[in-house]
Amino acid sequence: MDIVLVGLNHKTAPVDVRECFAFDSLEADAGLKELSRIPELTEAVLISTCNRVEVAAACQDPDQGVAAIKDFFSRTKSMPLENFEQNLFVYKGDEAVQHVFRVASSLDSMVLGEPQILGQMKESYRLATQAKTTGAVLNRLMHRCFMTAKRVRKETGIGDHAVSISYAAVELARKIFGELTDKKVLLIGAGEMAELAVEHLLNHRAAGVFVANRTFERAVALAERFRGTPIRLEEVEEHLKIADIIISSTGAPGYVLEKKDVKKVLRARKNRPLFFIDIAVPRDIDPAINNLSNNFVYDIDDLQGVIDRNIDERQKEAIRAERIVDENVIKYRTWLEGLDIVPTIVSLQKKLEAIRQAEMAKTLAHVTGLDENGKEAIDRLTQSIINKVMHDPIQFLKAGGHREKQKKEVLGFTRDIFNLNNSENGDEISPDEE
Repeated sequence: MDIVLVGLNHKTAPVDVRECFAFDSLEADAGLKELSRIPELTEAVLISTCNRVEVAAACQDPDQGVAAIKDFFSRTKSMPLENFEQNLFVYKGDEAVQHVFRVASSLDSMVLGEPQILGQMKESYRLATQAKTTGAVLNRLMHRCFMTAKRVRKETGIGDHAVSISYAAVELARKIFGELTDKKVLLIGAGEMAELAVEHLLNHRAAGVFVANRTFERAVALAERFRGTPIRLEEVEEHLKIADIIISSTGAPGYVLEKKDVKKVLRARKNRPLFFIDIAVPRDIDPAINNLSNNFVYDIDDLQGVIDRNIDERQKEAIRAERIVDENVIKYRTWLEGLDIVPTIVSLQKKLEAIRQAEMAKTLAHVTGLDENGKEAIDRLTQSIINKVMHDPIQFLKAGGHREKQKKEVLGFTRDIFNLNNSENGDEISPDEE
């Protein structure tokens, strides 16, 4: 049994190609049923997100498995293979396992360290188990990959540093204020990044939000969305006395807030810090405000600088994460290789137990006057002898006391010297055998 993986992602295919291959929940269910009918695949998991579509499968012949998955994509998406084969990546064996672990650990994501992919993979696995397309091999693979991702998240700082404008704003706010539980937010204008920053601040328990906009109706709508308070632009200066975090993103040609405006409210603020996040281009906030005591102004370039530094930090943490991934690839491979050994060990145990039972029956048939305690003592004695005889051969097979290239020969030799193949074909030990 081996693992193969075929797919495409944001690195190998443009968005228009990825769109063609995306599976929604209904399509994923149908796709899994189709995968279950492919004879070359023993088990399969279908992973589909906005940035990737992949099939991981267990199969006996890796080349046939890869060809079957390519054909699956072609048939389910009604597209000739030659139209998209150049966008596919193919992994086999350890490389396939490593890829699954890297994806779950967010080492292969568009944004390094983003946490959403693990939840998406868990959902993909849930759908596969629900469709009964997984077995021992992929169940172990997915459980190991989730454990690997958890270790990466816990033992490295790969997700600790903000790498988006909105998250960077929150990170800076927490550095300035510490806890945000009693901090009020004032949003001036609108825009996706500004609104996301407000959402993140509220998720970090900011106390509430005031919304000012050139169009008051828009301010009312946004305030309702954030469960905040709409105000008019003329009221912004007055609210500087009570707000702690100002996020500005307007289309104004000049400064919306100047140094003199902020200077007026310093006495009323009693030296409490005021943090300005200027996401507008051209800028809304006068950078000279930075010169006022306990006032902090960050514009879009400052935030990008924070992001660049954080990306560098995540890259450093990724090196540690890769080591965790590699360690778990080795552990999974060891387990997978052990599957070849299990049938031989089971056969050997069955053969020796059959011999034990036969010899017990033959011996007890000729012994008189032996009570139940005596019979139990003989049973325990013979069980103990069999366990001790079995111990070294089993340890040798399990511990890989032979090279991988010699494994087939060693397993064959073991089966031959114990005559296991004949025993499995019905040549059992009889109580009368001498």
